[in-house]
Amino acid sequence: MKRSLRLGVSAATLAALAVLSACGGDDSASSSDGESGATAKLELAIPSAVFAPKEEVATYAVGTAEGYLAKEKLKVDVINTDGSVAAVQAIASGSADITPADAGAILAAREKGVPVRAIGGLVQNWPWRMAVQPFNEDIRNPADLKGKKIGVISLASGSAIFARAYAEDAGLDAAKDIELLPVGVGVQARSALEHGKVDVLALYTQAYTTIENTGIELHYLDNSEAFDGIRSLTFAVTEKTLREKKDVLTRYLRASYKALLFSAANPGAAMRDGYEVFPQLLTGKKADDRISDDTKSLNAWIKTAVPATGEPGSFGNWGAISDEEWDKTVAYTKASGQVTKDIGLPELWDDGLLKGANDFDSAAVIEKAKAAR
Repeated sequence: MKRSLRLGVSAATLAALAVLSACGGDDSASSSDGESGATAKLELAIPSAVFAPKEEVATYAVGTAEGYLAKEKLKVDVINTDGSVAAVQAIASGSADITPADAGAILAAREKGVPVRAIGGLVQNWPWRMAVQPFNEDIRNPADLKGKKIGVISLASGSAIFARAYAEDAGLDAAKDIELLPVGVGVQARSALEHGKVDVLALYTQAYTTIENTGIELHYLDNSEAFDGIRSLTFAVTEKTLREKKDVLTRYLRASYKALLFSAANPGAAMRDGYEVFPQLLTGKKADDRISDDTKSLNAWIKTAVPATGEPGSFGNWGAISDEEWDKTVAYTKASGQVTKDIGLPELWDDGLLKGANDFDSAAVIEKAKAAR
């Protein structure tokens, strides 16, 4: 089942959700750990308004099509939300149980009193970049962004957070020196750049691959070392959900990490699983007509979610986030203005499910992936 959910993101709303979550919220959407052998239900909030060749394919679609979710006796429904902040709001309100949201959105909610916890990493290599048209000689360095219009996915997405932090890192005042305009992704973002609605785009690598597949060339600005080690998409739940559904969540993470490993070993087969689960990805075309470009896009996302070096057979310790990475992530989120103070790891991060989530036969997953069409 797939639904769409668009949520506001005001501080007042988040504060109200903090009270709602603390009081327990509505638990009717999904089952608790429940009886042994029973199928458990979870609602998954995707932090984007439309489906694309990214995390929803590499984890959920592959997990569904390859039977990893069924093996864990899980029935997972999906809703779309308008960005990471809205996705975190969805779990806080009880509209969803778990989301792979941007770490900055999780930190911001925590600072506002929303009892959310990060329970497992997903994207581990910084995915965000600034891009301009190749002939735009006016923008070649970060400082050149002063006075420019930057296209972001939405004002509620990690895209906007990155744009502000990038400007601040370049010595600019993000509140005064740049203007952020929501342009979405894909053709909409390309059109905004080509027609001068914006001067530069602030997107993630997979979104750029999708644009480049349409024939446009882009020039990328450098990210400084300040962005090395910052975490992006991270699985998050409320404290109530974590407390009541530890086993269910462990099973979900295990199925997701198995699916991600499968995707890394055979991105083409993973993309075909994506078409099976999300046929709207085909936009009325045949799979064979789309598979090449879509696999490139999916693979660009996968590379952000697996180790930067090595082969799938060497991948492991899924979901781990070090204290140093969390410190850098908090510092980044503060620099972008999304939070105003440090947030202690004990109240933010719970890695207690990761041992169980990593309890699977990697070799068997890779063997299955390599044998897949």
